[in-house]
Formats: sequence, C-alpha cells, structure tokens
Amino acid sequence: MVKGTVSISIEDFQTLLDSSVSADKIKKSTTTASRELQVFLSYLHNQLDLTPHIESFNRQATKSQIIIDDDAKIKIQFNEE
Repeated sequence: MVKGTVSISIEDFQTLLDSSVSADKIKKSTTTASRELQVFLSYLHNQLDLTPHIESFNRQATKSQIIIDDDAKIKIQFNEE
C-alpha cells in the first residue's frame, strides 16, 4: 500500500463511491446466483451422473471450477478467490 494524498474533484470522488457500491452489489448477486446454481446442480447430480460433464467443464474453464464433495454436493469455486 502506498501512503500519500491525492486531490480529486467531489464529482470524481462520488463516482468512485458509486462504483464501489455497484461492485459490492454485483459481487453479492454473483455469490447468490452461484449458491442457487450449486443447489440446482446438486439436485441434477443426484438424479443423473454429471461427473463426466463436470470434468469436461473443469478442463475448459478458466475462471471457476465445479467441485463434487463427498456428500455429492456441488460447489462452485471461483479461481480468483
């Protein structure tokens, strides 16, 4: 972290604050959507064997992985975390 000061206009500062709030909302909605998808994929995996499809997805995905835990529950793991 670099210490120091910077001067920006109030308008630019407000834009920065608004962007931060917007980013937080997007992160929360993405987390909620991934949890809902985990529930849906877990249900499908219990009905059908999705393992080959999940392995294929994981080989091609760059930003996330789908994990099957010991209880056959599906987890979506983001690679940036």
